[in-house]
Amino acid sequence: MLNIAKDKVEYQTVNGTPPVGICGSGIIDAVAGLHAAGIVDASGRLHEHPRVHVTNGEREFVLVSGDERGVAHAITITQHDVREIQLAKGAISTGIQVLMQSKGMAGADVELVILAGAFGSYLDLAAGVSIGLLPSLPPDRFRQVGNAAGAGARMALVSMARRREAAELARRMEYIELAAAPRFMETFSRATLLG
Repeated sequence: MLNIAKDKVEYQTVNGTPPVGICGSGIIDAVAGLHAAGIVDASGRLHEHPRVHVTNGEREFVLVSGDERGVAHAITITQHDVREIQLAKGAISTGIQVLMQSKGMAGADVELVILAGAFGSYLDLAAGVSIGLLPSLPPDRFRQVGNAAGAGARMALVSMARRREAAELARRMEYIELAAAPRFMETFSRATLLG
């Protein structure tokens, strides 16, 4: 997670190289860090801070200044970026809540959350939980598995037994229309809040 102490920002980059931008899992870390530092409130609003500036009429947090990078342009997180994360987080969180409600489950009933793909593999679980992207569960109930789709496709290609398992699993799947869920808009609106 991004760590902010006064006007200093501590961050990590891939392989310790100089920063050039923010990846998908990195923006979650950044928003979680901004929220933990009180720079972004639960509604997603950027508050006053030495690193918050207004550029072209939009508030932005300067993650890495141009001077720090040795180039003309800074790496920033704009108010719009925060709002986009809120919308994505709201959609994911709403999906999780509707799925659990459809099965009569509470968060504590979830035994395992599997996160797949590059985003799921590199997502900092504490950051995801802290902003409400992921359910508030102990870390041992999460598993980051990487390219699950690719691994599953390879398994199905080389094993008839695995192919039959996949077909059986597909037959047992149920489709849930999120927008038709009771109180969908209320759930989604609440889910866009950070924390």
